[in-house]
Amino acid sequence: MSTTFDEPRAADPIAQAPVLAPGHSPGTVTEAIAGLVTRKVAKTPKWWLLGFAVSFGLLNVLLFAVTKLFMTGIGVWGNNIPVGWAWDITSFVWWIGIGHAGTLISAILLLLRQSWRNSINRFAEAMTIFAVSCAGMYPILHLGRPWLPYWLLPIPGTLMAWPNFRSPLIWDVFAVSTYATISLVFWYVGMIPDLATLRDHSTSRVARLIYGSAALGWRGSARHWANYEAAALLLAGLSTPLVLSVHSIVSFDFSIGIVPGWHTTVFPPYFVAGAVFAGFAMVLTLVLPLRPLFGLKDFITDRHLQNMAKVMLTTGLIVAYGYGIEAFAAWYSGNPYEWYMMKNRVTGPYALQYGLLLLCNIVVPQLLWIKKVRSNVWALWTIAMVINLGMWLERFVIIVVSLSRDFVPSNWAMFHATRYDVMTFAGTIGLFLTLTFLFVRFLPTLNMYEMRSLTPEAASTPHEE
Repeated sequence: MSTTFDEPRAADPIAQAPVLAPGHSPGTVTEAIAGLVTRKVAKTPKWWLLGFAVSFGLLNVLLFAVTKLFMTGIGVWGNNIPVGWAWDITSFVWWIGIGHAGTLISAILLLLRQSWRNSINRFAEAMTIFAVSCAGMYPILHLGRPWLPYWLLPIPGTLMAWPNFRSPLIWDVFAVSTYATISLVFWYVGMIPDLATLRDHSTSRVARLIYGSAALGWRGSARHWANYEAAALLLAGLSTPLVLSVHSIVSFDFSIGIVPGWHTTVFPPYFVAGAVFAGFAMVLTLVLPLRPLFGLKDFITDRHLQNMAKVMLTTGLIVAYGYGIEAFAAWYSGNPYEWYMMKNRVTGPYALQYGLLLLCNIVVPQLLWIKKVRSNVWALWTIAMVINLGMWLERFVIIVVSLSRDFVPSNWAMFHATRYDVMTFAGTIGLFLTLTFLFVRFLPTLNMYEMRSLTPEAASTPHEE
């Protein structure tokens, strides 16, 4: 065992008080977290094998659906005229929103010196990468000619075909690709010290070679730590505006259009708040089951769950305010098309989906005002799952309901999802869960060096001037 990584590092003087139990030392933290990865393959838990098998099965459903789509075209989906965007763009916006909590926890809370982020930031960062991977598939599949996605990029070519930079769809390409790149680099850079720890704790020569290569020669010297902290701060500064810009740009896909229900200035802040709302719900959805399965209750404490529930409640109230502004603006504008759009949501053919949306995103989250509910793991997980459903329905209502009844009644048509719509969406969930299971088995699920800084022993270490 290398002493380099078991030495306690001083906690940030601005950070909050340690959140780990007094019985923990930097050494026990390292053993507990690294042991989850360095265990022998024969000791892989049965629940992991079962969960991975189910997830991989869903991933194969995605492969089948995408193969059928490539061979036949997007006519296998339920898209029609006027509902040209349906489950595909609904799911795209949903996945992008889920990825926002990772950047919020990793970047903004880092800049604000919030130490409670240390136990959940690695989960959230990984979730961001996996969610963006799922989201990035949909625009390519929706192209109709998915073998030509490079036409979206400003690459010189013999066809002299350049993207239309006035189109918000092109803005999406740059926003999402930039967000994915920065998030991936931030995630990887944050793992470098922990990968070095796994290198030194692994008993397998192959594992030491893999983790050692990924650790980039990290030895924990003062120069390494100085470069690391400078890079982390720089990446956090780059990531912070992305939380606001990426989903704002995604909302421009709708707000610059003239379709009733889209043309509103409330969409950028409304979408950003909804993204954080959905993102924290997904973090809780993942963390709450893995916490007892991996024995991480000492590291992901009730305090973390309380803080995440409070953030979810706050952003949920902002989302509810956005719903109210939508209805008020439709009435106050005096525009008959906008006012009909709101009446159609409440009393039209999609009234059930709109009612479920209000129930999931406004009514149910109000239970988080009650401390006993926030402290109950099962209640918190159930509320998080309800919010996941509600946020998907929100995107469905915005996209499908608005398109199904536009300005010309002769163009009105209902959207009905096909089995390939369902299979593609279920398959992306399988991709997300497959990547998650691989992550929790082969990479450190918690940030070891930051968790060591939260132990009472490290907190009592005097800081150098």
